Amino acid sequence: MQLHQLRYFVAVAEVRHFTQAADMVGITQPSLSKQIHALEGTLGAPLFERVRGNITLTAAGEVLLPLAKRILADVETATREVQELVGLRRGRVRLGATPSLATSLAPPVLRRFRDAHPSVDLRVEEGGSQDLVRDLLRGGLDLALIIMPAQGADPGLRADPILAESLVVASVDPLPTTSPSGELRITDLRDQPLVMFREGYDLRDATLQACREAGFEPRLSVDGGEMDAVLSFVEAGLGVALVPGIVVARRPGIRVTRLAPPGVRRTIAVARRRDVVPTHAGRELRRILLDYVDTATATDVLPPGVEPLS
Repeated sequence: MQLHQLRYFVAVAEVRHFTQAADMVGITQPSLSKQIHALEGTLGAPLFERVRGNITLTAAGEVLLPLAKRILADVETATREVQELVGLRRGRVRLGATPSLATSLAPPVLRRFRDAHPSVDLRVEEGGSQDLVRDLLRGGLDLALIIMPAQGADPGLRADPILAESLVVASVDPLPTTSPSGELRITDLRDQPLVMFREGYDLRDATLQACREAGFEPRLSVDGGEMDAVLSFVEAGLGVALVPGIVVARRPGIRVTRLAPPGVRRTIAVARRRDVVPTHAGRELRRILLDYVDTATATDVLPPGVEPLS
């Protein structure tokens, strides 16, 4: 069994298409098929079923897939650890963050990291928490700033809660409210058209859960946007949206209204894969992140809408 065969197997298993998998790994489709057949011969069992153009994993393939991913991740970690240790090349660290955290919490942390370690290659991926978790589990990220789901983090991750983030209502015009303080209750959104994030954004789940717990199903005017698109739709008057306060700070055309207590708060966590030993660079970035959170909390300089855990 060869490592490149495992890479080809994982690629096919992820996209369920031999030609697309071949493009991903940079070889021809016949060469990829030949290597998959060789791997099946070594294991003594077929890994894929091919029925009317559909590719599915066999029972043997289902067993092999998580093991293959772990082997490949361990090999990559070992390679990077040794190369960093002996100085064969610069280190690398890959950080994922949700859109609100990528523009608020990540910049000062990355500045501190860059000042301390200018030779380390920094790579940042912005996305919804569900997408970031998937990338962590696949080995595409070293660390990620995610929003903890209500049911807890994926068992394959170590996720440490560090902060809380409050959501506000973004709109163009003032919204009617039943609260004496002028703050909005979730029930005030019952008759408001909502602009909704796409599947995979934890903000979508948070909005739907808050409305349903308040006893109503939200009325959607637009469904399926990314962060910038959702804010642009709000600016165009298409509806309102629940968003982190930090993302509307530079949008003068958007009105921000706070939610009445208890509001909608989300727990921010720093996550990594549980079964992979972090690299030197990954450990150092995590240390700098936690140091920054402690300092910012103590000096009250956290980004707007980001709060200490209470």
